[in-house]
Amino acid sequence: MAVKAMKYSRQRAAILSFLQTRKDHPTAEFVYSSLKEEFPNISLGTVYRNLNQLAEAGIIAKLRFGDLGIDHFDYNIASHQHFVCNQCNAVIDLPMECISDIDEQAAKGFDGKITGHKLYFCGICRQCLENGISILSTPV
Repeated sequence: MAVKAMKYSRQRAAILSFLQTRKDHPTAEFVYSSLKEEFPNISLGTVYRNLNQLAEAGIIAKLRFGDLGIDHFDYNIASHQHFVCNQCNAVIDLPMECISDIDEQAAKGFDGKITGHKLYFCGICRQCLENGISILSTPV
């Protein structure tokens, strides 16, 4: 996706700057609560609107995993995989070898046209494991 130019706004610049410092793929609500002190008049709607505009412009990635129904935002737009914790819903970058040929592999046995994929891994994150959450207590 090509990155589109956007008109400058202080609030949008602050949102983008905040995302640059994060590796935890925050939600719009988290971004809002984190910027509220610096921008007391900022609204949650403004944060949502700017995050969506940045994503549509190809500057950040908007991530939605399964049926969580909550958008997460990632400053890193390079192709990479994610892990989602079944307990706390944390979204974590997953370091692994490139699987760029997965679309071609899927297309070998498919009569239609593969145009892309959305793939994420799930389980229990280290933090939840350290807090005593076991795989056996994971909801199905």
